[in-house]
Amino acid sequence: MRFHLGLISGVLFLALSCLPVAAAQATTFKIATIAPEGSQWMVDLKAAGKEIENKTAGRVKLKLYGGGVMGSDKKVLRKIRIGQLQGGAFVTNGLAERYRDIVLYGLPMAFQTQAEVDYVRERMDPVLMKGLEEAGYVSFGFAGGGFARLMGAEPVADIHALRGRKVWVPEGDPISYKAMESMQLAPVVLPITDVLTGLQTGLLEFVASPPVAAVVLQWYTKVKYVTSVPFAYTAGVLAIDKRAFSRISETDQSIMREVLTSVYAMFEQRNRLDNREAEAALRSNGLKFVDADPQLVPAWRKTTAASNRKMAEEGVFSIKLLDEFLGHLADFHATAGTDQAALNSTE
Repeated sequence: MRFHLGLISGVLFLALSCLPVAAAQATTFKIATIAPEGSQWMVDLKAAGKEIENKTAGRVKLKLYGGGVMGSDKKVLRKIRIGQLQGGAFVTNGLAERYRDIVLYGLPMAFQTQAEVDYVRERMDPVLMKGLEEAGYVSFGFAGGGFARLMGAEPVADIHALRGRKVWVPEGDPISYKAMESMQLAPVVLPITDVLTGLQTGLLEFVASPPVAAVVLQWYTKVKYVTSVPFAYTAGVLAIDKRAFSRISETDQSIMREVLTSVYAMFEQRNRLDNREAEAALRSNGLKFVDADPQLVPAWRKTTAASNRKMAEEGVFSIKLLDEFLGHLADFHATAGTDQAALNSTE
């Protein structure tokens, strides 16, 4: 009997030792996003997941949860912390509780044009990505989401017309909340997954959104007017828990970085085109674009700039990085060319 048990044990050991190493070490990164199933973003990211799986011989896989089924950014971050998820696709401000300085690009009315954005991001993307990694999250580049514009059932050419009105602020975004308070608005905090319901029920009267988000998330069906002046620049980022990422080999890490960085660079370019097409779609669906009173806009910018400075002084984000950010903006305007059409474009 002892001989037979030993033989069986030996056979099992040999069988297990002959299993492919990749199968024993396979890692699946579970990633949440609000992007709807079937959207081009999901199609492209699933294709990237398949490419990663192929290039790592099955050692690394991506499993995507679309349509916001994993809940708000706050809930996704909590699920990452406990290991239920390994990553998420966030609007940058959604990561503020993990890395406070990630909010810089989304400061209300800080950017006016795409030319400004391009100049500043070339210099600050590496700084913010490094800070995010030091905070425990690996990222693969930012994908600009375009400029958020105010949308509602009534035209708004003067910010004073919004006083006391219910304006959406994303959950976990104290920056926009304080900025709206500084302009004497009535911010209503909701997760992005609840905005459509808020517009349907009257809990919200106005939202600030890039055209493409308003189309993809169907918000445009509940508004009639768009204020043309940019309220804030938006950007997205895929963040993966650094602890989970470090468990795969350096070779596989390099493959993931290469593939996902390439995908986010593609998103960056495509989003610009998508926003142009989305704006055309909004117009064709009857939404009216309203120009803000040009004499009032400088006062709005002055108010929000003061609010931004105050928050930095209070430690909401780094005053050093705010000054670096503003320094790049000043440098851009000091060295900008004479192509005013390009300088004024938000595309």
